[in-house]
Amino acid sequence: MDKENIRTEIDAVDDKLVDLYLKRFELVKEIAKYKEENNVPVSDPAREREILKRVALKAGPEFENEVAMLFTDLFSLSRAKERRMILKESKLEREINRAFATAPMEFPSHATVACQGTEGAFSQQATSELFKFPAILFFHSFADIFSAVEKGMCQYGVLPIENSSAGSVTAVYDQMRSHDFRIVRAVKLHVSHALMVNKGVTKSDIKEVKSHPQALSQCSIFLHGLKGVKQTPAANTAMAARELRESGRTDLAVVASKSCAELYGLEVLEPNICDTPSNFTRFICISRELEIYRDAAKISLMLTLPHKPGSLANILAKFSTIGLNLTKLESRPIPGMEFEFRFIFEFEAKPNDQDAIKLLSELSTDPEIEQFTFLGAYAEI
Repeated sequence: MDKENIRTEIDAVDDKLVDLYLKRFELVKEIAKYKEENNVPVSDPAREREILKRVALKAGPEFENEVAMLFTDLFSLSRAKERRMILKESKLEREINRAFATAPMEFPSHATVACQGTEGAFSQQATSELFKFPAILFFHSFADIFSAVEKGMCQYGVLPIENSSAGSVTAVYDQMRSHDFRIVRAVKLHVSHALMVNKGVTKSDIKEVKSHPQALSQCSIFLHGLKGVKQTPAANTAMAARELRESGRTDLAVVASKSCAELYGLEVLEPNICDTPSNFTRFICISRELEIYRDAAKISLMLTLPHKPGSLANILAKFSTIGLNLTKLESRPIPGMEFEFRFIFEFEAKPNDQDAIKLLSELSTDPEIEQFTFLGAYAEI
């Protein structure tokens, strides 16, 4: 057979597969009605194992794994269809609809906001991008910001979560599991780092460079060129700049924004030392209450999945089925649980997208998901 004849036969098989797929899902609808009327759980692991065993034997050793993967995806799609048919409005769906319906038309311009560091910090700059007239309260650590928002000391908190060159701010992600909060907005801030010293200090005088670990990472190429110079992590870039000025040291330099040099009376030795000029950091704005504004176009959530093959693949299939674009998937280890992980999902969807909201309802009530947390629906500016 030549190529065209083979392709013609493949097309004919594909058409049969589509017909069989549609026929299978007509039966899925029938079984969903039966389960709803008889209060039978959607998930039936024993039945799925029986089918996998049967089709694997039928496929034979050469194709048993591929066929098992195909049917595992079919099971996931079938369960999702059944749940969408059976599922009533969930608590989460009611909360999202209520927050979206009652939110003000625009994000507030005045607010009390917690951020990490001190005046001149990139978190402070991000806060000023998010709010026209913020009253800023500075805290030492990321944990302090989460706690301040959670306890009602501040209406909002601003936290960095990701840099375009250095990756995720894992310390923030690790705090997420311990606090009750919602993401209400996000901003991308262009970050430019400078090397600065006390006035009169030269590059040859420098024995130590201090800054936040992310900033040091973002300037690794330049700093590597400073032979024999020690790199010391600091809690915050602006705090490092302020402490340098207060110490009067002549052997220390810091990496921070050029605005910190002006603010704390330091001298810039090198103005742009980032590994890449296109250096951006994403910041999230969190609140204690769920707030969803009209321009929201991104949704974040956190899941803990069973530690078994296919768990993550099954979740990803649900997103793919309704055409949702995942923009981030982050995994973080669970303390005390050997090689088990939490997953943070970000995807593009509006809060009035019914397919997306139904998926969130399904995930929030899925007994196979060990922990589900809706982090928020928000705009990113």
